Amino acid sequence: MQPSDFSPNSAVDLGARKAAMEREAKQRAAESAGRSNPYAFDVDESSFQAQVLERSMTAPVVLAVLAGWSDQSKQFEDVLDKLSAASGGNWFLAKVDSDASPQLVQALRVPTAPMIIVAVQGQLLPGPAGPATEEQLTGWLTEAFAALQEQGALPPGHPGTLAGEPGPEDAAGAQPEAPQGRPVDAEAQEALDRGDFDAAAAVYAKAVEADPGDTESRSKLAQVRLVGRLQDVDPDAARAAADADPADVDAQTTAADIDMYGGKFEDAFDRLVATVRATRDKDRDRARQHLLGLFDLLPPGDPRVGAARRKLTSALF
Repeated sequence: MQPSDFSPNSAVDLGARKAAMEREAKQRAAESAGRSNPYAFDVDESSFQAQVLERSMTAPVVLAVLAGWSDQSKQFEDVLDKLSAASGGNWFLAKVDSDASPQLVQALRVPTAPMIIVAVQGQLLPGPAGPATEEQLTGWLTEAFAALQEQGALPPGHPGTLAGEPGPEDAAGAQPEAPQGRPVDAEAQEALDRGDFDAAAAVYAKAVEADPGDTESRSKLAQVRLVGRLQDVDPDAARAAADADPADVDAQTTAADIDMYGGKFEDAFDRLVATVRATRDKDRDRARQHLLGLFDLLPPGDPRVGAARRKLTSALF
């Protein structure tokens, strides 16, 4: 059995992704703090084929379609995270933000969020939609796995159960020790849980000030600041303002932020290099400093940063 093809055509506008921004930043901090489910991950249109359909050839993937603004989705997600973490990797949990990936949700014919869909050996089995209790979700998934096992539809070696086969420690009732994350990430996570991006940024800024070589905190500081700056931005209006005045530093830095968030790194860098060329004195320095801050979003040694630094040097001299 081969995985189905899936390729939505149009790109997602940043305006539709605002609900996903805070979620992404929180997820990154939770991963660093060791508080995330190791068997869960976020997916969108670009990663659905590989992360869900192809991955399901070796282990079932439960796809959770969630609405970031919905308390019901949050409760739904918490239950699935609990069940997935307890499975020991018997199945994986893929999460789709319905606001961030509307084309994917439409292609999957999801009537409402929250909803679950089980992907197994490249095929999709729709599950319950709407609010559900832990008991209801556990019951449906247990029955679904058992039915798939009876039909011979599960990947070879899968036990057909919701939980994995217990190991010696599990049989003895032992609980795995939770990984210890960095205190700075835990503190930043608390701020992000409150939706306070400024406080989270201050936590990472303090860490960088104490240790300028802390590249992890520097990168997360850049991430939190980027997401925070874009919270109230209208992408269409921002791009129109940037197009109208190439020397407007505020407009150009905002447009560059939009490009960075959308993964168009070279476009963002080139935009600000052009702004450096088009401005003088304090405006030029503001554009330069913003560009240097965006460099922190990519790993040290990234060739795109190296190329942009050379262009910046040429623009300055």
